[in-house]
Amino acid sequence: MTTATDPRVLQTLDGNPWDIEAYLKIGGYEAWKKCVKELSATDVVSELKKAGLRGRGGAGFPTGIKWEKVLNHRVKEHYFVCNAGEHEPGTFKDRYMLKHAPHQLIEGCLIGAYTVQAKAAFIYVNHEYHEERENLKKALAQAKDRGFLGKNAMGSGMDIDLQVFEGHGSYVAGEETAMLESMQGRPAMPRQKPPFYPTDYGLYGKPTLVNNVETLCNIPRIIQKGAAWFTQVGTEKCPGTMMFSLSGAINKPGVYERPMGITIRELIDTCGGGVPGGRKIKAVFPGGPAFSMVTADQLDLTMDFDSLKKAGTGLGSAGMIVVDDATCMVAKTLHFSNFFKGESCGQCPPCRMGTINLAALMTKIEQGEGTQKDLDSLLQLCGFVKGTGYCTLVTGAAVLVQSSMKLFRHEFEEHIRLQRCPYQPVTAGATA
Repeated sequence: MTTATDPRVLQTLDGNPWDIEAYLKIGGYEAWKKCVKELSATDVVSELKKAGLRGRGGAGFPTGIKWEKVLNHRVKEHYFVCNAGEHEPGTFKDRYMLKHAPHQLIEGCLIGAYTVQAKAAFIYVNHEYHEERENLKKALAQAKDRGFLGKNAMGSGMDIDLQVFEGHGSYVAGEETAMLESMQGRPAMPRQKPPFYPTDYGLYGKPTLVNNVETLCNIPRIIQKGAAWFTQVGTEKCPGTMMFSLSGAINKPGVYERPMGITIRELIDTCGGGVPGGRKIKAVFPGGPAFSMVTADQLDLTMDFDSLKKAGTGLGSAGMIVVDDATCMVAKTLHFSNFFKGESCGQCPPCRMGTINLAALMTKIEQGEGTQKDLDSLLQLCGFVKGTGYCTLVTGAAVLVQSSMKLFRHEFEEHIRLQRCPYQPVTAGATA
C-alpha cells in the first residue's frame, strides 16, 4: 500500500461549495466534457474497469461491471439513481460530500446517466439532510444555466435532468431496492435478491444503475486523470482511497479520506487523535454495528473489503466506531439492538420478531434480570434469524449480538451474576 500524495476524491474549493465558479477553477466538468466529445459509453466503462473502482456503498461490487451490465441489458429503457439515503449509525460521509462537493457529485451523476443512456436520473437524499438538499438544488440550477444538463446537454444529443428526490428517512430505505420501491410511492420494503437486482429489475421494473455518493464522486477524477493515476494508491484488489467516518471514543471524530489498506490503528491514532482521557481501546466496529467487532489486538488489520472479510468482519460503508474500556459492551449492544428493532420495516417475519426478541433479551440482561438460559436463547435466536431477510438488517442484528457475546461473554455473565450492570455505580444500601 502507498500513501496518497493528493486526495483522490474530495477536492478543496474556495468559497461556497455549491458555487459553480469555484468548481470550474479546479477543472470541474472537464471529465463530463471529455465523455461527450471524446469517449464512447464503452470507453467510459473500460476505464472504470481498468481503475478497479469498487462501490463505496457497502458491498464493494466492481463499478465498471455494474455500469456495463445496465448499458448492455437487452431491455433498452434504463434509469439512473444516486443513493444518498444513508441512515446507519456511524456513517456520515455521504452527508459530508453532499455538503462539500455537490458539483463533483452532479458531474459523476451526469457521466453515469449518460453512459448507461438513462431515460431519467434521480438523486435520492436522506430527508434529514435539509441544508445539503437545498444547496444541491442550487448547484443543479447553476449547472443547468451553464448547459451541463437539460435539453441536449453539452451537445450530447441526450436530454439529461437530475431530479432531487426527498428520501423516506429510514435505515431500510437506504437499501437500494427498498429505495426504488419508495420512489414509486410504495412502502420502503426491500425486494428479494435474487432475482430482483436493480441492474435487471430496478425503477419502474427497468434496468437501473444505482450508486452511492462517494462512488460517483470518484468518477470525474478517474475519467479526467485516468485509471493508472487512480491505482497509484490503495491495494491491488481495492485501489484508490476511501472516505472513512470516525466516531465513538475518539478525540477527533470526522470524515477522513485515506488510501484503502490503511490500518485501523493508523486511522485511530493519526486521523482520530487517539482515545480521549488516555483510556484503552476495548473494541472497534470497522464497518458499523452490522459487522463483527474487532478487539485491541487486531488494530493492525487493514481497512479494505477483502482483508476485513477474511478476518470475519467487513468494511461496509467505512463507518468506524471506536469503543473504549469504560464502556459496557452489553449496554452498547443493547443500544444498537434497539436501533435495528426500530428500523425493521416488518416485511419479513423473522426480522420483525427476531429484532424485537433480541432487543428484549438484551434489555433483560442489561437490567440485571437475565439468566444463563437467556444467553443460550440469544445465540439460538441469532442462528434462527441470520440470513432470513430480504435485506441484511436482521443479519446485522444477529451478527452484532453474536460478535459481542463471542468477544465479551464474561461481561454478559457478570450482569447475570451481580444482577446489575457492573459498569453502573452501586447505590447506597445495595449489595456489591
